Amino acid sequence: MIRALHSIRTLHLGASISLIALIMLCVSWELWLAPLKPGGSMLVLKVLPLLIPLFGILRGKRYTFQWAGMLILLYFTEGIVRAWSEHGLSATLAFLELVLSLIFFGCVIFYAKWIKSHPSNKS
Repeated sequence: MIRALHSIRTLHLGASISLIALIMLCVSWELWLAPLKPGGSMLVLKVLPLLIPLFGILRGKRYTFQWAGMLILLYFTEGIVRAWSEHGLSATLAFLELVLSLIFFGCVIFYAKWIKSHPSNKS
């Protein structure tokens, strides 16, 4: 029981941290670090869909974890494409986006599974 509670809290924390890190990465990437155009690009708007599940993830809502797992696959795909097609810092940032999206995906999938099988242990 205590181990399950610890696992649920760890997955919740992992999902929250990776989502916030991904939001910060996307904003800094497209505005300052390696934007498509000097001075920033409108591609920074790609962060807006990540803001939709943020509060549900922070509050530990199982339904949000379930659908956010599907949303994150868009960022996973972008990370693969840009890591493969770009060079330099932009390729490194794309790889980091790929890693963060994988961490988030793993955390939300297992969190939703744990919460479903242990509903009394919801964090």
